[in-house]
Amino acid sequence: MGRRGPLGRGAVVLTAAALALVATACTSQKAGDTGRGNDDGKTKVGLVTKTDSNPFFVALREAASAQAKKDGAELVALAGKFDGDNEGQVAALENLVQQGVDAILITPSNSTGILGAIKKAREKGILVIALDTETEPKDAVDATFATDNLEAGKSQGAYVKAALAGKEPKLLMLDGSPGGTVDEMRHRGFLAGIGIAEGDAKILGKESTNGDQNKAQQAMENLLQRAADVNAVYTINEPAARGGYAALAARGRAAQVLVGSIDGGCQGVQDVKDGKYAVTVMQFPKKMAEQGVQAAVEFTKSGKKPGGFVNTGSVVITDKPVAGIDSKDTAWGLQNCWG
Repeated sequence: MGRRGPLGRGAVVLTAAALALVATACTSQKAGDTGRGNDDGKTKVGLVTKTDSNPFFVALREAASAQAKKDGAELVALAGKFDGDNEGQVAALENLVQQGVDAILITPSNSTGILGAIKKAREKGILVIALDTETEPKDAVDATFATDNLEAGKSQGAYVKAALAGKEPKLLMLDGSPGGTVDEMRHRGFLAGIGIAEGDAKILGKESTNGDQNKAQQAMENLLQRAADVNAVYTINEPAARGGYAALAARGRAAQVLVGSIDGGCQGVQDVKDGKYAVTVMQFPKKMAEQGVQAAVEFTKSGKKPGGFVNTGSVVITDKPVAGIDSKDTAWGLQNCWG
């Protein structure tokens, strides 16, 4: 919950609007053939991200492309038009099934809305792995490689609580997309970490931002009109944090408000170093993508399927460490960031 750089040679990146154009990319099917994979024996992996522009998903896509090239596999990368575009992701899954992929890696925009398309893919014998976002129920996919988003939210909240040093929180919340699984888990985790119940008067206001910088700036401007005494801000991701900071700075309030975030992109870590916000919780999209592609290749070689939830980890990044919170500084963050 906020990409640049070309993909590796041979990869295909399309939004849902252009899916029809790749229908001719299907490999020819021989008698007795399942229709999956390539005639040359290469594993064919489909990747469906929430968008193709958010820096997190660009980093994930680039890592998947690099790992596929390393493992001698082919990657076909598709995306929704926007965060929350469930229909676009359903169309992408259907297209990948028609193309005969061996495995599909997906970051679901809607953890329940995508279930029918996933079920149809698995019934065709296709391995389906969720990246970044769990499905509901979790066993709708073969496995999930993701950040523990509840724990990442708790880490952000616990840091903000400690950094307030005994001051009562006066909190504004820049949320993600309504109904999003990651959005809900991070929101709930943050409140648990800071020790505030949903609906508490300490929450001065909250608005959805879809993780977009411009929407977050407008949301913060709106919230500040009725909550000028805010001293802490939760943000769903770093683009939202940048938007929130811009609105605070325009009001001359940035220095008085403690802003936290989650992502760990290189721009976000630099923002922490520059003092725009106090903390970010780094996640590792490269690990998700690499492990997903490796599992897909192993599946086509041996038939072995991964299972369950694999936590790819998170790390608190700040140059203002507080007692009781394990953290790394921005120098470490800039060496390990993505994007």
